[in-house]
Amino acid sequence: MKKLSLLLLAAVFTFSFYSCRETTEEKTEDAVEEAGNDMKEATEESVDAVEEATDESVDAVEEAAEDVNADKE
Repeated sequence: MKKLSLLLLAAVFTFSFYSCRETTEEKTEDAVEEAGNDMKEATEESVDAVEEATDESVDAVEEAAEDVNADKE
């Protein structure tokens, strides 16, 4: 009877460790996925900011060119 109890106890511990490991793996996977999504979002925001700055620079250059042309006339 002792052997059966010890075997059952060992099986319960083994199952517990396996369950915890799986939960930890899932949490790690979720964290990595979330970090990847955050990086993607940050990259997209950076691209948008660069595009906006480029557009503003082009507008400023065009205005300056118009001012120079207006001064020549």
